[in-house]
Amino acid sequence: MSEIALRDVSKTYDNGYRAIQHINLEVRDGEFMVVVGPSGCGKSTLLRMVAGLETISEGEIQIGGEVVNTLTPGERDLAMVFQNYALYPHMTVEKNIGYSLRLRKMPTDEIKRRVREAAEILSLTEYLSQKPGRLSGGQRQRVAMGRAIVREPRAFLMDEPLSNLDAKLRVQMRSEILQIQRRVGVATLYVTHDQVEAMTMGDRVTVLRAGVLQQCDTAQVLYDRPRNVFVASFVGSPSMNLLYASLSDDGASLRVGSQHLAMPGELYLRRPGLRGYVGRELVVGIRPEDVTLSGEGEVFTGTVGHIEALGSELIVHFGVDARNYVVEDKGGSAEEVEELLEETALTQHVRNVARVAPRSSIATGDSVPFRVSMERAHFFDLASGDSIW
Repeated sequence: MSEIALRDVSKTYDNGYRAIQHINLEVRDGEFMVVVGPSGCGKSTLLRMVAGLETISEGEIQIGGEVVNTLTPGERDLAMVFQNYALYPHMTVEKNIGYSLRLRKMPTDEIKRRVREAAEILSLTEYLSQKPGRLSGGQRQRVAMGRAIVREPRAFLMDEPLSNLDAKLRVQMRSEILQIQRRVGVATLYVTHDQVEAMTMGDRVTVLRAGVLQQCDTAQVLYDRPRNVFVASFVGSPSMNLLYASLSDDGASLRVGSQHLAMPGELYLRRPGLRGYVGRELVVGIRPEDVTLSGEGEVFTGTVGHIEALGSELIVHFGVDARNYVVEDKGGSAEEVEELLEETALTQHVRNVARVAPRSSIATGDSVPFRVSMERAHFFDLASGDSIW
């Protein structure tokens, strides 16, 4: 059994900075758990506390049911994979993979067996006699994985292991790491800032913001039922469109700027909490794929600011005469961020995105009637940012 459990874990540094705040998290035996969030949110600190490289200020960490708060990194029997590979350039691949076993003074025959098995799993057999300098980035990362595998640890910890690879190789290595983890079958805690990487790899995904766990669930649940506006904005690429809006006094329409969008009756059946916001201001969130040029939906007029042609689709950036709700990564208020954006002129209010069919006849500057699928819209409380259900 190799479960990792964090019970009310916090980390406060000597200067008073709270990097991690009351985290409760469980990585099940054999599970691939991804921790994702913006830079500085505490992802790596969380991983280092599990590894024993950082002390915890409060709470309890268990590995395989054993409390490890006072154990050294070596006593915890974990294997870490870093983004910089940390390979010895003067050693062959074989010696790099087996180095930790030699430090343990393991019998030579056992070392060779484990190295050979790891090399076979990682397709490195033909490179065992070579040195890291002659390998590609992906091959070096596999060597780093091999060094972790041969230890037969209770769990794997991975700190942004793919961030140094090019985009194409990252996609390939995602699949390879998952296959390796499935074969080894131990609990894995994987940290990344890339939400696409998180969504495609994790059995479950944990979203962190400013050291606070926002939501932990499958990628699909995070996408379809985000707990709050931060998760909604962070999960998904391109990000969800977020706008200040207000429900009419009769609840029949939603006012966004000068425009009105009809509210389907079934929305109130699926989200009964909306009835409490009739006549009030809130935040509406609309995924880019729910803003199109044709089909069913409410008409919403916007001005095209920029078009990204991706071949299979167009990503259309457009502006509307309404205020966008801006989510700040580290917990600042939306108003503070909006003021900053206005002061520095970082945007011309072209903060909305639609996914439309390729070769659509639109151009920069066009005023376009978009179709919005209101039945798929999300709604958030203006004060708390929580989803309205």
